[in-house]
Amino acid sequence: MKNPAWLVIALGALLGACAQQPLTPDAGDAPQRTAAQPKAKVAAKPARPQLPAQELTEQFMLKLMLAEVAVQRGQPHVAVPAYLELARETRDPRVAQRATEVAWNARFIDSAIEAAGIWLQADPQSQQARQVLAALLVNQAQLSTVLPHLETWLKSDPANVGQSFLQITSLLARHKDKNAVLALMQGLARGYGEVPEARFAVAQAAWNAENVELALSEVREALRLRPDWELAAIFQAQVLQRQSAADAVGYLASYLEKHPRAKDARLTYARLLVSEKKFPEARKQFEVLLAEHPDNPEVTMAVALLAMQLKDYDAAEAQLKRALEINYRDPDTVRIYLGQVNEERQRYDEALEWYGSISSGEQHLSARLRYAGVLAKQGRLADARKHLQAITPRNTQQQVQLTQAEAQLLRESSAYQEAFDLLGQALDKYPDYPELLYDHAMAAEKVNRIDILEKNLRKLISLRPDHAHAHNALGYTFADRNERLDEARELIETALKLAPEDPFIMDSMGWVLYRQGQLPQALDYLKRAHALRPDPEIAAHLGEVLWVSGKRDEARAVWDESLKSHPTNEVLQSTVNRFLRTNRPAAR
Repeated sequence: MKNPAWLVIALGALLGACAQQPLTPDAGDAPQRTAAQPKAKVAAKPARPQLPAQELTEQFMLKLMLAEVAVQRGQPHVAVPAYLELARETRDPRVAQRATEVAWNARFIDSAIEAAGIWLQADPQSQQARQVLAALLVNQAQLSTVLPHLETWLKSDPANVGQSFLQITSLLARHKDKNAVLALMQGLARGYGEVPEARFAVAQAAWNAENVELALSEVREALRLRPDWELAAIFQAQVLQRQSAADAVGYLASYLEKHPRAKDARLTYARLLVSEKKFPEARKQFEVLLAEHPDNPEVTMAVALLAMQLKDYDAAEAQLKRALEINYRDPDTVRIYLGQVNEERQRYDEALEWYGSISSGEQHLSARLRYAGVLAKQGRLADARKHLQAITPRNTQQQVQLTQAEAQLLRESSAYQEAFDLLGQALDKYPDYPELLYDHAMAAEKVNRIDILEKNLRKLISLRPDHAHAHNALGYTFADRNERLDEARELIETALKLAPEDPFIMDSMGWVLYRQGQLPQALDYLKRAHALRPDPEIAAHLGEVLWVSGKRDEARAVWDESLKSHPTNEVLQSTVNRFLRTNRPAAR
């Protein structure tokens, strides 16, 4: 007797599904091989597992068909238990593989782990089954149970053990307990001391665990084993930069002397030179990169962005146009940058042309927002607002972005009350939206509604306790008014713990310390903030504290330098007027 048609269809569905690669948990973490990474060696194809003699009974095929139909209809609460039951009954690796895939796609993690376990038991030689199970266990933070699977993974493919270490590094990258990951990686690498990827994996785990010394020693060992490994060289520079930018620059310079064709290392070197304000040296690296890779769109784009950082807008524009000529993969991003370059040069009509040339895609909304900003810079505020109001948002997030953009245009035009009212209307509609709460609070400060500012920021802190800038803004407001200074300092200290490298929060800490009369400590924070971000308001604060500390020449130098770039900044002008033009000390 022939099998009914539905039996054939159901069997075909299973075999077709299992012929495809199942989704790997956290597939976004899977490493992509770069030029700096070794190619995997081709290992001998493993023998296929001995499949169970699965009798295609009508009962089995009916369960299979029902499970697959549930998948197709988007009914995971039916499909996952049905496939898991089939996997338990049959112990067939094909069924278990499909059960794993279905459970993972539906985010039924416990079921996916059980199904992957059955799959591995049914086919112990399957590297794919072992890797999927390991990924699932890591996803659930079960590091103690994943260790034997990772060890077997490494032993099962000795020809590609280095590549396996890189894959395991990516697999563990998102695990929250960085010290546990480091201990696990050290254990895995113990028998592979002469494998450069093993040393590199430990170095990366140490870096993530804030063990800088171990990271540096391990990456140096990796480079001893493979001196030309560009990826490891760039990582060593990153580690060195934490201790000394000069050491990182020096190391990459010496590496490039030995490996002058190392493109990514040279790009990193150029970026470091820019960050250290060594602009002539950086330009030389641009010239080398362009000479060696004249038709590489990625290099051309990188050089263009570095030129923008240097404010060398002629070079930036030339390279951006060149990137379009040689078909850079994301031309709309290039057009956005060309618009920005022309904005910086106050060529507003050309900027509008570039922004207007983006008619769809991911950059479309950003281009429309910038287009409105240029209209406002041309003194056409009404046209800019109409432009924004004509955009149809696709979702709440875009609606909020449009409101924020319009409010920003109003603030820049000193229409503070209108900005406050506009944001208030949006907040009535979306009362718990963090961005609106923050922006409305900032607008409230401009119209002297400190009660609204405090109410909004306290609500935002309750909704998002990790919102560093909410803590900072409330603390700074108190400090700037020279009131509730102990509370202000506590708020800013919390913000600094949440974002320790933020220059604006450092500035707030310096300001509250100044208000409390602790001038040396205040200067320390303000100088660090200004070095990271020479913002005019930070410059105003730094100059004031220098002046009050008796360092008046330094104060004048800071103010003069900032006024060159920001001659109309209100806070900076007000500070300069109080000190330089009246020559009297600030009221404390």
